This record gives sequence, C-alpha cells and structure tokens, in this order.
Amino acid sequence: MSRVRIAALLPEHAEQVLAVYQAGIDEGDATFETRAPDWTAFDKAKLPGHRFVALDGDGRVLGWVAASAVSDRCAYAGVVEHSVYVHPEARGRGVARALLDALIASTEAGGIWTIQSGIFPENTASLALHERAGFRVIGTRERIGRLHGVWRDVVLVERRSPLLK
Repeated sequence: MSRVRIAALLPEHAEQVLAVYQAGIDEGDATFETRAPDWTAFDKAKLPGHRFVALDGDGRVLGWVAASAVSDRCAYAGVVEHSVYVHPEARGRGVARALLDALIASTEAGGIWTIQSGIFPENTASLALHERAGFRVIGTRERIGRLHGVWRDVVLVERRSPLLK
C-alpha cells in the first residue's frame, strides 16, 4: 500500500468522506441508506475518537471508517457499530484493512470490548476483509429490511477484544 496515510477524520474531510459514502451507497450492496447524510448529521452520529480517513500523498480521501454507539444504556458502553467505505478506485490496495486496524487500535485503547457491523451477504469482499481482521459471523438477520423494494438479509459480524476480562 504505497503512499497511504491514516489520519483522524476531521471536518476538513467532510465533502470527500460523504462523496465516498455516496459512491458506496450507489453501488447498492453497502447499506440500506439511499443518500449520504449531511455533515452535521454524520458528525453527530460518529464517535470522535473512533473515526479515521485514509489519505493519498496529495491528501485526497481514499476511504474512511467510523464507529457509533449502539445504545445509551451503560451496559453497552463498550459496544460500537462501525462502517468502513473505500473509494472504488482505491480498492484492492489495503486501504480498508489499514482503516480497520486503526479503528481496532483506537477501540482497544478506549476500552471498547465489541465492534460490530451488519453486512449484506452479497458484499463478499467486506465479509472476507472483516474475517481477516478478526471479526466473526454471529448470524444472519433474514429479510430484515427493504432496499429499493427488495427484501435484504444482513450478516452480523463482531470482533471481541482479546483484552476483555
């Protein structure tokens, strides 16, 4: 992976981050969302210490990863849900793995014990990436939601911290 730098996701990256998000949405196998949110909504939903961008040598955003709290209940304080998106032209270069590694490091340091996500079963590249990064499949939520009028399944994955005691 040449000339890729992982950095904190900041407001200055907003336009490019949301464009990468929309590109993933438009492909149809990344999320039930049909439109990227505006920056204010995105920023409010993502935990500040657990969001990163991958930048090329010119400072262009190649991808991003971010985590959100799954609940405001104290019992779930160490559980987050994450998303990772890579620009279509930057795929196959290790960008997503570098982003996941940064997220894992930040969550380990922050006392997070579980990182989870839901992935469409058709998104085989994301499922393989997550498996290589230490995530395991928990199960499949069948026909959990509709996207463009079509029922979709979601594979639940999680990574439990080895620091969990």
